[in-house]
Amino acid sequence: MNLLSIGASYRTADVAVLERLAIAESAVPDLLQKLVAQPYVGEAVVVSTCNRVEVYAAVSGFHGGLGDICNVLAEHSGIPASELAGHLYVHYGEAAVQHSFRVSSGLDSMVVGEAQILGQLRDSYHAATEVDSAGRLLHELMQQALRVGKRAHAETGIDRAGQSVVTAALDVAADHLGGDLTGRSALVIGAGAMGALSVATLTRTGVGPLRITNRSAERADRLAEAYGAVAVPFDDLESVLGQVDIVVSATASTEPVLTRDRLLPVLASRSPAEPLVVLDLAVPRDVAPDAADLPGLVVVDIDGLAASRRALPAAAETAAVEQIVAGEVENFLGWLRGAEIAPTVAALRTRAEEVVSAEMRKLISRRPEFTEEQRADVSRTLHRVVQQLLHSPTVRVRQLAAEPGGDQYAALLRELFDLDVPLATHANAVPEIGGNS
Repeated sequence: MNLLSIGASYRTADVAVLERLAIAESAVPDLLQKLVAQPYVGEAVVVSTCNRVEVYAAVSGFHGGLGDICNVLAEHSGIPASELAGHLYVHYGEAAVQHSFRVSSGLDSMVVGEAQILGQLRDSYHAATEVDSAGRLLHELMQQALRVGKRAHAETGIDRAGQSVVTAALDVAADHLGGDLTGRSALVIGAGAMGALSVATLTRTGVGPLRITNRSAERADRLAEAYGAVAVPFDDLESVLGQVDIVVSATASTEPVLTRDRLLPVLASRSPAEPLVVLDLAVPRDVAPDAADLPGLVVVDIDGLAASRRALPAAAETAAVEQIVAGEVENFLGWLRGAEIAPTVAALRTRAEEVVSAEMRKLISRRPEFTEEQRADVSRTLHRVVQQLLHSPTVRVRQLAAEPGGDQYAALLRELFDLDVPLATHANAVPEIGGNS
């Protein structure tokens, strides 16, 4: 099996495409099952955020795996595969490992260095674990990606540029509201992960008073209590919209929450000098397309943030993280190369044990006068001799196999000792990193 990552992000697709590709949390298990049911896909993890949708997979062939995953995404999104292909990026083998580590460390984020992606990756990995779509290879990739992300934030200043997409969106909002958001009234629509992050960020910024609304009143109440905000009924949304300067909308709704009909009376009651700034961080979008250009309304969505690309970190910090990623990629590839030889080494030891057992049977048949104790002594001696003979070569071949080009050693051993190692066995056997197997 080889690693393959396929996805679309703010770099390759606009919000219109991303919102069609977006995968609701409740739909993830079914999509994962569809992926691993494909002929060339053995494992799968799906990541769906406000600005990216990615599939990480272990596949038995590049072209077959690519076709399988594209077909599943096309069916899910309703976008023809031929059209969807123009929005997708593809990484295979080493490039897939590198991409996953760059994503986890925040190098591929809209706001470079944001740490939110770590939680999103963790949630995606857990979702795959729950439906058993992540096998040994993706278990290790995801675990190492999460570790690399934590290391990047702990050892560099990459996250000083901005903690999240919310931070960047508020920077854009400030430009439309005189540059300072302190004391500005705000409303957060949605009490999920992005909504909670928005509330936390707004609170740190000094925005207030702060209101929260959500279709589930209980979740809004809990979030408001945690941050000293005020929860308002979702049915009162129109009246609250007329009382705030900033709206952050981050729901999981499949239909626009802020429609033209809902916004028109709100804007009519406001002073033209005081625009209503809406930060639409939802995918699919919460602001209806036909409402985005209404007078007195400023909409900042994922496309707008991608165009602004604010708060990029210093080049030195980016370079430091790139260096961490490069070293970790090489470590992972070394482990992967070493993993390829493990089934061959196991087959060699099995062959040696079979030879010892065969010779013992011959000896016993020729020397029936041997007692059980004598037979046991001879058997132990033979096994020790074989183990001592194989120890140094097998340890050394593992070391050599972990180096670049090391895959040749497994093939050489199989050829020299005429070992029959099924392809599926040595392709899927992935030992623990740092383990002895």
